[in-house]
Amino acid sequence: MAALAIGAAPIRRDAQIETALRQHVETLASDDFGGREPGTEGETKTLRYLARQWFDIGMESGTNDPAHGWFAPVDLVEREPLSFRASFTRGRKRLILPEDAGLVVTSGIRSLVENAPVLFVGHATGRVPPRTDLAGRIALMLDSGRGEDGADGRVERLLDGGAAAVVTVLDGKRTIEDVIARRRRAGYALAGERLGDEIEAFVSPGFAESLLASGAAPGALAGSPAHDLAALRREADGADFAARLLGVTGTLEATSRETRISTHNLIGKLEGRNSAAGAVLLVAHWDHFGQCAQPPAEDLICNGAIDNASGLAVVTETARLLSRGRTLDRDVYFLATTGEELGLLGALAFAENPPLPLDRIVAVFNVDSTGLAPAGQAVSVIGRGATPLDDGIAQVARMMKRKLAPGDGANAYMKRQDSWVFRQHDVPAVMVSSSYTDAARLEAFMDADYHRPSDEARKVQYGGMVDDVLMQAELVRFFADVRRYPGGAKTVRHTP
Repeated sequence: MAALAIGAAPIRRDAQIETALRQHVETLASDDFGGREPGTEGETKTLRYLARQWFDIGMESGTNDPAHGWFAPVDLVEREPLSFRASFTRGRKRLILPEDAGLVVTSGIRSLVENAPVLFVGHATGRVPPRTDLAGRIALMLDSGRGEDGADGRVERLLDGGAAAVVTVLDGKRTIEDVIARRRRAGYALAGERLGDEIEAFVSPGFAESLLASGAAPGALAGSPAHDLAALRREADGADFAARLLGVTGTLEATSRETRISTHNLIGKLEGRNSAAGAVLLVAHWDHFGQCAQPPAEDLICNGAIDNASGLAVVTETARLLSRGRTLDRDVYFLATTGEELGLLGALAFAENPPLPLDRIVAVFNVDSTGLAPAGQAVSVIGRGATPLDDGIAQVARMMKRKLAPGDGANAYMKRQDSWVFRQHDVPAVMVSSSYTDAARLEAFMDADYHRPSDEARKVQYGGMVDDVLMQAELVRFFADVRRYPGGAKTVRHTP
């Protein structure tokens, strides 16, 4: 009987944590919160709910700004593509780009490039042509299946190198319909951030063929250089390829509609014994997509239960555990970010206007999309090998008799969540979670429920979330203890 009584306390504790986690997720991911879209009534309900929970736990405001207790304003700019026109001229022949064969977008409100020479840059995977070659010219680039919408950095490098615009010739793996569906969506940035007026365009292979053929002299052989897309591809694949002018000029124009969105980060704090010793920061994003489907679909709301009502619940219950223990050496800040789904913008706003100097933050633990795994799973570290935190995390895992998943496969998700922003500001930041250990389970969520109305509370596994609460609490206790973690090792190993 005595042995049973010893084990009963952790069992009751875990059951209480699970009950609280379930309540948070079912509330935050309910239709009543409308999908927690920034700038809506769903935001108001979300932040009021969280602030009430955090206040009752015993937190104080962490904004360190008397004018904005608890809620730190974040002003966003939404830019939605509105219209475009494009034409290309070779000699006396002018081709107008039809709307079903291409797309032109701008990062500004209105951008125009007129009668600019077209420079063929091939796959643009190697060294960028000299600025003297790119300046004032339109770079024509082959898609090559090497990246989605410039995600591999080629477009950015060409624009930074001086190109007036970049036109991508699609390769058939991505259709123009795919690009239009993706790039017609609104883009977001922090208000005041200079977006520039850069132009990016996409054209179908068929239009590119017409453009090249328009310059063919009477009697020219099919496949002759510059008059056939296949020949252009072969040229780009050559070991001695060099960018060259095509004898074509282009005019590109694009406009956008701009909307301002006022939203907020929520910041709380459990004060430590020695604020001068620095702080530990726990983060979870509160935002999601609101209504993300259209009739006749029956379910219209992206409730975001796993992504990321689960993370908010874990951070909240971690705070509750910490508040019931002894006062820690370091301050512990709690941050619920806005705009994560729009490009990690809430985390960026915090980093650019922090309530304490960033170099005083010794460790950041982000919690995002937990609730995928049952209890008892191994723990993954997203950011493993990239910060000075690894040894301390390993010590905590051993103390808790938790197994760390081998390898760094979970690092595939490093750039897709808020801790990445802190890493770019030289603050050690990771995610530690059991939900990223089983790759098959994680991919099944991504394929079936991620950013869809089906991400609902009924699918959440709370056993793994309880494990994550206990792990987060011990991590904070370790890194907030100046004897166990003196700090000062602020070097962050950047991972490209």
